[in-house]
Amino acid sequence: MTEAAPFSAVKLICGIIASKKDIFRKAEERLVELYGTLDLDSPVFEFVFTDYYEKQMGKNLKRKFLSFGNLISPEDLSGIKIRTNALEEEIKEEFEASQRIVNLDPGYMTASALIMATAKDFAHRIPLQNGIYAHLEFLFGKNDVRTLSWTYPDFKTESYQKYFLEARRIYLSQIQKQ
Repeated sequence: MTEAAPFSAVKLICGIIASKKDIFRKAEERLVELYGTLDLDSPVFEFVFTDYYEKQMGKNLKRKFLSFGNLISPEDLSGIKIRTNALEEEIKEEFEASQRIVNLDPGYMTASALIMATAKDFAHRIPLQNGIYAHLEFLFGKNDVRTLSWTYPDFKTESYQKYFLEARRIYLSQIQKQ
């Protein structure tokens, strides 16, 4: 029988979807307060693969990703998602907006995969706790990304994959030093 062992530390990442620079700045500032300094942030990408958020958040949405220097336990993911959901509401109130103005998508990276947190259930998602699920976004090969049939279209783009491969390189360096 294999003995259960503690999970290895993972790299916290967070996606931000918004339409205005000041909202991105506020979200990034608040996330850094909560989870520590960044070791890599992405360029701002056009968010054009779905109109899912337009009804709530308007048009001209953009997305960026943050990678945090502090590693976390994968067991923390559901609590982080609950906290970022609350942070979305706090930012909405700070901007005195009547509707949602930011979407925060936390997740984590291992040497072999990118896992995102979601409150939406689906067949391939694993329940964690408190209504939060783990969504396996894609796998990492030695030097590439391997998408899955359910990988979101924007995560299949070369620009996203380039960012996540660089974040993975940083993560691999971090865990080698432990």
